Amino acid sequence: MIETEGLTKRYGSTTALAGIDLEVPAGTILGVLGPNGAGKTTAVKILTTLAVPDAGRAAVAGHDVVTEAMAVRRSIGVTAQDATVDEALTGRQNLIMVGQLSGLARRRAKARAAELLERFSLAEAGDRVLKGYSGGMRRRLDLAASVVTRPPVMFLDEPTTGLDPASRVTMWEVIRELVADGATLLLTTQYLDEADELADRIAVIDHGRVIAEGTPGSLKAQTGSARLEVNLARPESGATAALARLVAGPIDVSGDGRRLRAGVPSAPGLATMVVRALDQAGIAVDDVAVHQPSLDDVFFALTGDPATRPPEPAPSDHELEATR
Repeated sequence: MIETEGLTKRYGSTTALAGIDLEVPAGTILGVLGPNGAGKTTAVKILTTLAVPDAGRAAVAGHDVVTEAMAVRRSIGVTAQDATVDEALTGRQNLIMVGQLSGLARRRAKARAAELLERFSLAEAGDRVLKGYSGGMRRRLDLAASVVTRPPVMFLDEPTTGLDPASRVTMWEVIRELVADGATLLLTTQYLDEADELADRIAVIDHGRVIAEGTPGSLKAQTGSARLEVNLARPESGATAALARLVAGPIDVSGDGRRLRAGVPSAPGLATMVVRALDQAGIAVDDVAVHQPSLDDVFFALTGDPATRPPEPAPSDHELEATR
């Protein structure tokens, strides 16, 4: 449903995209991660027809984003980082307006608004002006507005930024429901746990290139090791020798001699092997924990120091005019 091949975009001397290839099959979520300025937003602008690539090609729902821009727009819903709803209107009025602007008859737009207010848990607030909405309510309304016409493809650009934990979880549930209904999603996010929780596949972009892609599990496996922590019942001088064949690298021993830490290969049944090795050596264990690599580990291993970079350049007036 979403495909790019060699997608390239430059702003003067700055290369925002240096030839990226992406593919999002129907009914799945692709999570796009990367440091600030990596090229994520530029890719979304091109795929939503807000910018024109300098080279390469991209298609959304079978339509070329340059030569069939209007068909692409009819096939997509977009939830941007900043809410696009009108604060002077009620939630219901916003949804009705979006429906009518999208070509729905007023009666159908009103029915669809009522349906979406109920689905997004906004029915009680539907007739309140948006100025009285919380941040989470506004984000849910913004997402509701993007699905008024039931688009088959959606672009969610950091949809939960600034939300409290409870509101984030609510948004995750809504996003899962959209996919269950058959939507295809491209999700950019700064929250690695969010990508881990929602995405079927993840693409990591840095300096305008896709530097890694795969399932969350396969990307974690690429880091090469997990972390082992063992708490002994009492200090044992033979513990490090008993664990030597199971770990990768040196074993760190705490000052009291009871806690051991080391990197270990990611492998099933490792905790059981550790307990058996220590038991065979006559060493009593209070606790064994194997911490698998997280997406945080993957991200920092791939991109290095997450220093803040300058934001990606906005499209020029000429480019915006070309998409109208």
